[in-house]
Amino acid sequence: MGSAAGELAKKVIIAIIGVAVMNERSIMTFFEAFGYQTVIRYVNRHRLQIHRITVPDIQKVRILSVSTLPALSPLTIGNVNIGFPVVQAALSGYSDLPMRVIARQHGASYSICEVMLDQFLLALSKRQKTKHFLDIHPTEHPVGGQLMGAEPEQFSLGALKLVEAGFDIIDVNFGCPVKKVLGRCRGGFHLSQPDVAIDILRRTRDIVPSEIPVTVKMRRGIDDSEESRDKFFKILDGAIDAGLAAATVHGRTVQQRYVGPSRWSFLSDVKKHTGSRLKILGSGDLFAAEDCLRMIHETGIDGVTVARGAIGNPWIFQQTRAIAEGLPKPAPPDLAEQSAVIRSHFELCVQTYQEQRAPLLMRKFCIKYSQCHPKHEEVRLDMTRMRTREDFERVIDKHYGENLPGRYIPREAHGSQEES
Repeated sequence: MGSAAGELAKKVIIAIIGVAVMNERSIMTFFEAFGYQTVIRYVNRHRLQIHRITVPDIQKVRILSVSTLPALSPLTIGNVNIGFPVVQAALSGYSDLPMRVIARQHGASYSICEVMLDQFLLALSKRQKTKHFLDIHPTEHPVGGQLMGAEPEQFSLGALKLVEAGFDIIDVNFGCPVKKVLGRCRGGFHLSQPDVAIDILRRTRDIVPSEIPVTVKMRRGIDDSEESRDKFFKILDGAIDAGLAAATVHGRTVQQRYVGPSRWSFLSDVKKHTGSRLKILGSGDLFAAEDCLRMIHETGIDGVTVARGAIGNPWIFQQTRAIAEGLPKPAPPDLAEQSAVIRSHFELCVQTYQEQRAPLLMRKFCIKYSQCHPKHEEVRLDMTRMRTREDFERVIDKHYGENLPGRYIPREAHGSQEES
């Protein structure tokens, strides 16, 4: 590198470092000169990485892009240390023990079980067919238990069942938009009746031991009316007064279900309203690692919960951690890695549900995992026909026997599974 070009490059680097330190943010700047790429990466306020500086002609250097991300603060909920603020959300029909364990193995710092009805919890027996609902793997703490119901008194008693089962955090569901749930005055219906909702939160917080945090999952309202917005914030204030530790807010209304974009700007309003009085986690349209970090950066919330974006894609947690640390986004898992994870998930299903039930219960996950395969349509079709362990092994051998590169799941591949 010529002396003039070298001196100017040094000044540019110093300027970049100075901006990074002042803003306490990660800054990645790409320079291009004659086809060479110079990458200067400020990882955090304590560490700088400089990768290959090649500037043959300083006049032809141009800044391609500059992106800034805040340094992520570790997440705590009450007295529970979560750590990295990107977690596995509750997912009806999906976030059972096997999915949660796989998510934790791939970098999720916390996970929440699929929602359970208070009535179901109070009637739950220890029969093999139902006992798995309260199973917790020794490696998955901290783990949250989520419940849903209609009557305040019964609701709080259901919460005690989750405490007895060993869940570290109790999460109240005021967000489910499914029609039959709303028709029974559960889930998102409570956003239309603040007094009942607040009564549920108070009773639940009172009955759950003080050392166990209570949280709530909400959507931004029943609909987009001003009345719905007012009711949302009345419930949110009631949650703070009741002593709740956090709220997860989905950026869609109950009426929307999963149609249309999630309104992230509403999350900013929520965080400004609560300040430090309540931890706020965001939800909605988190389908890639970049989405998770961008939501935190744009809204100022304390963390995010990944729902549909993590089904069949536990690698989203590893990828998010890497980018947050200033490292390149990991490549999509190759087929060897994919098959190893799918097999591990299958064995966890066998342990949880027994050999006979596992293949059918695993099928929906296998269909989602197939989206990472380069021949995903062909793989998906074979996955839908899976009935037995032999079918499972046949599909894996056929489609994952040769190790090929995988693919990132495209955004349009995500359907409308129910986020709890």
